[in-house]
Amino acid sequence: MVTCLATLLLSILTLTLAWWGWVVRRAQLQRDLPPGPKPLPLLGNLLQLPSGRLDRALMELSGRWGPVFTVWLGPRPAVVLCGYKALREALVLQADAFSGRGAMAVFERFTHGNGIVFSNGPRWRTLRNFALGVLKELGVGTRTIEDRILEEAACLLDEFQATMGAPFDPRQLLDNAVSNVICSVVFGKRYNYGDPEFLRLLDLFSDNFRIMSSRWGETYNMFPSFMDWIPGPHHRIFKNFQELRLFISEQIQWHRQSRQAGQPRDFIDRFLDQMAKEQQDLESHFQDETLVMTTHNLFFGGTETTSTTLRYGLLIMLKYPEVAAKVQEELDATVGRTRAPTLEDRARLPYTNAVLHEIQRFVSVLPLGLPRAVTRDTHLRDHFLHKGTFVIPLLVSAHRDPTQFKDPDQFNPTNFLDAQGQFQNNDAFMPFAPGKRMCLGAGLARSEIFLFLTAILQKFCLLPVGSPANINLTPQCTGLGNMPLAFQLRLEAR
Repeated sequence: MVTCLATLLLSILTLTLAWWGWVVRRAQLQRDLPPGPKPLPLLGNLLQLPSGRLDRALMELSGRWGPVFTVWLGPRPAVVLCGYKALREALVLQADAFSGRGAMAVFERFTHGNGIVFSNGPRWRTLRNFALGVLKELGVGTRTIEDRILEEAACLLDEFQATMGAPFDPRQLLDNAVSNVICSVVFGKRYNYGDPEFLRLLDLFSDNFRIMSSRWGETYNMFPSFMDWIPGPHHRIFKNFQELRLFISEQIQWHRQSRQAGQPRDFIDRFLDQMAKEQQDLESHFQDETLVMTTHNLFFGGTETTSTTLRYGLLIMLKYPEVAAKVQEELDATVGRTRAPTLEDRARLPYTNAVLHEIQRFVSVLPLGLPRAVTRDTHLRDHFLHKGTFVIPLLVSAHRDPTQFKDPDQFNPTNFLDAQGQFQNNDAFMPFAPGKRMCLGAGLARSEIFLFLTAILQKFCLLPVGSPANINLTPQCTGLGNMPLAFQLRLEAR
């Protein structure tokens, strides 16, 4: 009896101390933070952020608290930037101050701040500059990579042709095509669409993206220590990553054994060359673990977001067949049907270009962007932000900003057309995030989206399985990424 009472008292004392520590810490942190909804102990604002609607919930809170406000993700505060003007003021006009990467527990557990995407400081600058230089050498942004995308588009069209008339889910084929482009850059080779190892690799990436974008992934980022003990699909993220790590490590080992010094074939060879140059430098950022993480970053970033955008693009074309027909009419008039569209054609295809931009705006594949961290004490509007402040750049809020786009919740290609029907860009269009942390593969993704979608629409009529009116464009989940519900389509030759 005495033992039970002592245990109970000790538990109460522990919880009281934890609560008091949280209150003190919250008071210290809130002293300078922008205003926001009142958080609950330990839970923060979790009850005000419903599952599957995190981006919408944050935009609704902005309506009350303004474009710069604070929410508590469990015990951690986050400053939210909502709307085009706030995002521009921070990420563009104060690009250096907002160039840090905020830590996300689900990534931190296996990256440990390594690689390009989740590193900071000198390591991030060194790796980013190196990667940009190597990607340029490998043809990204030039005719070399365009030819590679066109070759892969031809392979994709052959696979689509084989389904003619039969309903099919395009997800895996699109994953294959997009991933093969980045494979050619990173590994120096492509994979057959039926290769079981390749298909397993793509399934791992897709599974991780889906779980990280679900409530399980959101909750893990808020309460990692607690969620480590709770059963659920979030544990599969780390099992998948270990399998991905093994695959990447095997590729690196093959490169070590087969490469010839001074004759690099791809990104891995160039990284290994740099490691050899700096092997005597104890402070070098070019290490085995960095190569694994950087390769993973390039692979994940170069596959999932672009493939998801293409999948959503096809779904939108099924929902709005009149838009698809108008794109095809422009392609026929400008390019014809005897050759594939090229990037040079883009300037002569204003409606098509507008449609592709509107797809990316409407979809907002990464609605919250990736988190930032303030690199030095700074002011934003009337708020003082301490160095290290965790920041959520709500990119979708720029895309849904009614001051920048007409009827922002509706799909409308005229958002990117002027009065004369010519393509017109908009600074509020930021699917790749503006500023110093802009997506490394933004140019490659733009090229792939244009070349793959125009190639498909040039050759095929897209037919829905069922009525277009019943097509649901609502994301399957809204967290890290916006992902469409699974769907099928049928093809007819044009």
